[in-house]
Amino acid sequence: MTSAKRSGLLTEKDGRIGGRLSATIIARAKANTGISTDTELLEFALASLALEDGFAEAFEAVGGTVDPDLKLGF
Repeated sequence: MTSAKRSGLLTEKDGRIGGRLSATIIARAKANTGISTDTELLEFALASLALEDGFAEAFEAVGGTVDPDLKLGF
């Protein structure tokens, strides 16, 4: 959430979203994140998607390999 704040994603609360979801998925998501409110849970989920860096896609695009000359520091 710190990254979301720094990126300006949380500056205004001028949007609204609604939907019907399984109570089980909501409860499990709250338990896994420690988040207690629906609003904070939605904010966390959407911020996670908005800040996605595309690493998995980039790694797959290079065949899941790393350049053997890359210095990894160990």
